Amino acid sequence: MAKKEETISMIDTLAEFKELKNIDKETMISVLEESFRNVIAKMFGTDENYDVIINPEKGDFEIWRNRMAVADDELEDSNLQITITEARKIDPDSEIGEEITDEVHFAKFGRRAILNLRQTLASKILELQKDSLYAKYKERVGQIIAADVYQVWKKEILLLDDEGNELLLPKSEQIPTDFYRKGETVRAIVQRVDNVNNNPKIILSRTDKVFLQRLFELEVPEIHDGLITIKAIARIPGERAKVAVESYDDRIDPVGACVGMKGSRIHGIVRELRNENIDVINYTANVALFIQRSLSPAKISSIRVNEEERKAEVYLRPEEVSLAIGKGGLNIKLACMLTEYAIDVFRDIDGADEEDIYLDEFTDEIDGWVIESLKNIGCYTAKNVLALSREEILERADLEEQTVDEVLSILSAEFEDEMND
Repeated sequence: MAKKEETISMIDTLAEFKELKNIDKETMISVLEESFRNVIAKMFGTDENYDVIINPEKGDFEIWRNRMAVADDELEDSNLQITITEARKIDPDSEIGEEITDEVHFAKFGRRAILNLRQTLASKILELQKDSLYAKYKERVGQIIAADVYQVWKKEILLLDDEGNELLLPKSEQIPTDFYRKGETVRAIVQRVDNVNNNPKIILSRTDKVFLQRLFELEVPEIHDGLITIKAIARIPGERAKVAVESYDDRIDPVGACVGMKGSRIHGIVRELRNENIDVINYTANVALFIQRSLSPAKISSIRVNEEERKAEVYLRPEEVSLAIGKGGLNIKLACMLTEYAIDVFRDIDGADEEDIYLDEFTDEIDGWVIESLKNIGCYTAKNVLALSREEILERADLEEQTVDEVLSILSAEFEDEMND
């Protein structure tokens, strides 16, 4: 009865591994055979005289042992040799010196051998699964996948794909307003696959620029078909993004195609990105024009570009400066990211006889961090600051009243001195 149970256990073992996903038939046969041979080699010192035949379709196996027939009194190794008397019980026509083959029932090796086999198999199959998972997702880096939330932790979310594989969406790769509950489906791109000590770790992202690019490819057929190309993307996840597109067909309006009728195409992308505002602009190789378009909706008066240093000075009418800077400085920050140019914004100074002074020249009197706060709201010169009301500076630069009063006093005094001269 015990032997029958052990045999059933072996068949169950094969059936168990037969159902494994991501492992092809040839690989499975090879792993099973190697596992049997490892156990046999441990028991007898060698497996070279054994033939292992795996029948994956039936879920069973056969083991045949090849031994040399020797005289009854010359037997030295019962694993490699068989006495002529025993050989003739298998084949009556056997002769000394001939190779005799007989079937070996693995269950007769005992419980320890069966346990050893199961452990060896489990170890090899686990290794194969990890290799297969790593290879599968390595090929999918940069692609959008959908997975279900399994567990939500403080620093990351654990998701499961449709095959039950574990994926991670770190907090840093989530859009700030993302909120998920267990069982909800999440769309993200495969950002990278780490493989430390053969333990694949699949990292997803919803903040990566590539995620936005893939969403455009899904929503805009012309991009998918190669008629429109995304040339550059700048993105502050959950807040705002700028996408530069170009068409190789003059009949296609790339911006119009991306936005769609009444915004039909871009609305789906905006919803997926938690209402992230997306500006789509026409790409051009003309650097000055590209920078001008990147600052949309602001309209610039003039621009000076230094291509060697990748810097640009942009001059705008006072009422356009706030549009160029954008709420919280987002617009100009994205324009810099999109064009890969450091962009400085200046107000047009009326009157050729008036001279303005850069704020950097006041570092002896005004703290550097205060100057940076003023630059962040588009004030790079003394007259930029003086053109604003005290209340506007307080609100936009987030400075204390005393600090603002001191700054205004210092800057005003500079021009009073000039007038007295």
